[in-house]
Amino acid sequence: MSAASTEPRYTNRLAGETSPYLLQHAHNPVDWYPWGPEALAKAKAEDKPIFLSIGYAACHWCHVMERESFEDEATAADLRDGFVAIKVDREERPDLDQVYMTAVQAMTGSGGWPMSVFLTPEGKPFYGGTYFPNDARHGSPSFRDVLAGVRRAWQGDRAAVESSGAHLVEELVRHARADTTAGTAPLPDRPQLDAAVAALETTFDAARGGWGRAPKFPQSMTIEFLLRRSAGSDGWPGADARALAMALRTLDAMADGGIHDQLGGGFHRYATDAAWLVPHFEQMLYDNAQLARVYLHAWQLTGAKRYRDVARGTLDYMARELRTGDGAFAASQDADTEGEEGGTFTWTAAAVRDALDSDELRRLVSAAYGVTEAGNWEGKTILSRVPSDAHLAVEFELSEADVAARLEEARGILLARRAERPQPARDDKALAAWNGLAIGAFADAAAALSASEDPDDREAARSYRAIAVEAANAILDGLRGPGRRLKRSWKDGRASGDGVLEDYSHLADGLLALYEATFEDRWFVTARELMDTVLERFADPAAGFFDTADDHETLVTRPKDIQDNALPSGNAMATVVLLRLAAIAGEERYRAAAEAALSQVSGLLGRYPSAFGQWLVALDFALGAPLEVAIVGRPEDPHTAALLEVARAGFRPRQVVAVASEETALRNAVPLLHDRSMVEGRPTAFICLNFACRLPVTEPEALRAQLDAPAGAA
Repeated sequence: MSAASTEPRYTNRLAGETSPYLLQHAHNPVDWYPWGPEALAKAKAEDKPIFLSIGYAACHWCHVMERESFEDEATAADLRDGFVAIKVDREERPDLDQVYMTAVQAMTGSGGWPMSVFLTPEGKPFYGGTYFPNDARHGSPSFRDVLAGVRRAWQGDRAAVESSGAHLVEELVRHARADTTAGTAPLPDRPQLDAAVAALETTFDAARGGWGRAPKFPQSMTIEFLLRRSAGSDGWPGADARALAMALRTLDAMADGGIHDQLGGGFHRYATDAAWLVPHFEQMLYDNAQLARVYLHAWQLTGAKRYRDVARGTLDYMARELRTGDGAFAASQDADTEGEEGGTFTWTAAAVRDALDSDELRRLVSAAYGVTEAGNWEGKTILSRVPSDAHLAVEFELSEADVAARLEEARGILLARRAERPQPARDDKALAAWNGLAIGAFADAAAALSASEDPDDREAARSYRAIAVEAANAILDGLRGPGRRLKRSWKDGRASGDGVLEDYSHLADGLLALYEATFEDRWFVTARELMDTVLERFADPAAGFFDTADDHETLVTRPKDIQDNALPSGNAMATVVLLRLAAIAGEERYRAAAEAALSQVSGLLGRYPSAFGQWLVALDFALGAPLEVAIVGRPEDPHTAALLEVARAGFRPRQVVAVASEETALRNAVPLLHDRSMVEGRPTAFICLNFACRLPVTEPEALRAQLDAPAGAA
């Protein structure tokens, strides 16, 4: 075959983009434009409606619609003749995605990706949906029929189309305020936390973990809230047994299920069934970052090593598969491998037999992970943990330690064999918000594992700390520009898109965690600067924050999304970070802004907890007295390290920690350290709670006693 015959027949304007999703469409016969002034001007000049298609690289049905419709020359001709076609990566432009997804949901009652929406040349939406098949089926019109119908309406009933668009924009503006009580309600109170736990009980699947029926998503924020309620708090009642039971049952079920990669660690996007067995195989950075953190916190709370193992396995997956060449984290891996969903991850009994040379090991692995000749999904097996190590020990007449060791050996062999298969494509763009979540996960793990008695945990802590620092440097070097402003996305040496609220808030959260893992004040300083920019540029005068800055591109409405979705909402995360800043910086303006933001959701948290998980975390922090720990001593001093190890042990989610030497404490950027000095020349810990400080201590046991003492104790 000649070299010329391998060249693409078509190349459109998307070829100049960096987004892998846009580049996937760069050789469609469709005359695609990226979102921008050129496309919008063309629509106005030619008086054509806009066909806006929004998706993302790991989206299975986005790939299907591309193959069926966007690679079809007749469809491309229809689009070229009647429309200006614009393709958007939702991960690069969450502002556009939020505005137009809200419109599609208002028009159809549901949403999803690929999103297909038709706009006037001014950007007003008037018709939309999600995936349209290339042929009419199951009550859905074909995509070409949709194009023809929209074109007829545009040409024959223009006034009605434009009226519909104008009306919908009015609805979008109202929607931005409809679900909030900004400016009219006080700070939510503690009964809403209790009501949220009770509401979660009503939809909890006690047999299989999680909430509701299939499909089931890993609701990390909800579980994090339940763990915090389980932990109790200074001056609050102790562990909430209901919350703990729901959290741990769900964590166990997900860890055992096919949604969890039993060989390589990490989690797939969601389970298509109620038992967590059959995943949608895409793997997202944001899911894994949040899940790593929540499993880590479950280990800190319970001491159960299986949660630590899942957390470390997830972090190791992220480090192995998602790190980019400059040390940041890639966005995702596809659900498909060479057009087959899950092709990399599923097994046949024959493939397992071929990989393992011991018959006993084959039988043990097959029993442990449910491998059968018939399979459990489309003739293949999705690996999941079926019986426990204890059960297998009895069945195979082995000790539990032997079972664990042999399964670990087998997983290594199978993972190496799996690595020889074609691998899912990776979306290499590094997003500020998602990297903030990853930095926070690695930093939290570095701090928590450094307090472990296990030498392997301590070694992992050092590695995770270095990974978090490298990622933070890469993101800030690539995406932070003049005036403390962030860009959204980094790929191939190019930054693109203006940062939105979640970029600032999620990255600030990760940097605060990195400060507490390293005690390098530059991370605290940068986190504070990011949140000061949020207060200056994103604030809604009523309360809370818009999703875009005050100098962002003008859209048909300025988006403000308060609900948590797969990621924490920018508003909710900003509230959490502001509360932590208030505790560590001692500035009332941060807490006042956080409490005003919380007023937006007063009355909603107890009724709709699964939609407001991060808000519940914020409220839990706001209502529980923050525990402020300042340690003065050289970080490398063993006595300082002993105090810090006590402060890091266990699960204290409402605690902030700062450390500096006596020589640098007074001029340190962290106000919590100011006016502190060592007692009798020894490293010293200071604890403040409820605006009252306890006596400084120099011994680890004395510090432990103070940390465990109830509020109000001396």
